[in-house]
Amino acid sequence: MSRVTRSRPVLVEEAHRATTFEIFFDLVLVFALTRLIDFLAESLSPLTLYQGLLLLLWFWYAWSCYTWLGNQVRADRGVVTAGMTVAMAAIFVAALVIPEAWQRHDAAVSPPLILAVAYAVVRGLHLALMVYASSGNPQYRRQTLRFAASTTLAWVPLFAGAVLGGSAETVLWTVAFLVDYGGGRVATAASFGEVRSGTHFAERHGLVLIIVLGESLLSAGGGAGSRLIHWPVLVAALLGFAATVCLWRLYFVDAAPAAARALAEASPRSRHRQRLASDAYTLAHLPLVAGVLSFALGLHLVLASAMGRAAPGHGGGVPLEWLPTSVLYGGVALYLVGRFLFLRLTVSTSPAPLVAIGILLLLAPLARFLPALAALGLLTALLIALVCYERLTWRVREA
Repeated sequence: MSRVTRSRPVLVEEAHRATTFEIFFDLVLVFALTRLIDFLAESLSPLTLYQGLLLLLWFWYAWSCYTWLGNQVRADRGVVTAGMTVAMAAIFVAALVIPEAWQRHDAAVSPPLILAVAYAVVRGLHLALMVYASSGNPQYRRQTLRFAASTTLAWVPLFAGAVLGGSAETVLWTVAFLVDYGGGRVATAASFGEVRSGTHFAERHGLVLIIVLGESLLSAGGGAGSRLIHWPVLVAALLGFAATVCLWRLYFVDAAPAAARALAEASPRSRHRQRLASDAYTLAHLPLVAGVLSFALGLHLVLASAMGRAAPGHGGGVPLEWLPTSVLYGGVALYLVGRFLFLRLTVSTSPAPLVAIGILLLLAPLARFLPALAALGLLTALLIALVCYERLTWRVREA
């Protein structure tokens, strides 16, 4: 095989599956996402929640871009592997400075600037790999050029915000994301690009979600510190684990298989498959991931309360403040919203998730006055009830 042949991108086929290299990429990304929990738990406020959401949007959009790329050309071959490895290194560096993303230091290079440079490297490498992947595909090359215009324009407010800091940083980074993401949506208005393998695309989203579930549970455990021998902490941990299992089952057992079949059975070049991939997976999975992270943050705070940090001597009998309670219940509600949209866009769905979301929103103000353990127990009981109902519903449909 000639050097010229080896340098060409390897196109993905319909039977392609997610590779171990892509799973490695996902692990690094999820490490960055779970660092958001540390960032928010350190100083939880409406402002830091928004800042955490903004960083989540950044990383999710970057990951989505690489997922679409990996559905066009093999991510574990040649130039693409090298480029994505450097992107992983940039994501890893960004993850390390996330807890200090809005802090100023006297050091030569500030954490916000490190984060801005790392994100620009991730997005710039994606553009370079798109150019490489578009070899022999004029339509994909034109789409790449449209992507490049908005992405490079977004770097102006990105770096300006990192230099100015404070409120200006939050505002300018919001503008940077809107320019980058908005430009990307405009660039793909005519076509999102061919989904060469529906199975691969569904697997990538399922894998990143299962990693987020697992890593978030581990990160939430940090709220307990090393004092795991006290019964309130053990009860809170088991309740959190049971709730996480319910979240896993609601997606991977009762939703993902049917949705993956719908994507795989759609015609590879059809507009329908493109819309399923873009809306049901790229967009609808964002609230799923955000919901898991929010729930994990709430669980982290419940474990801290159960350990007695919130009020020594009272343990899990102290109610959470309104913001931690909203994060805990709102995270599960957001997850269920994402799951409902995911099912609605791929297969039919029952109104049960909407009813559960309504109940969660009604219970959240009441849970504010319950002891932290009782509030978590109530949430877990509701999830178990929803899982049981969904299982019976799916059995009836299958019959």
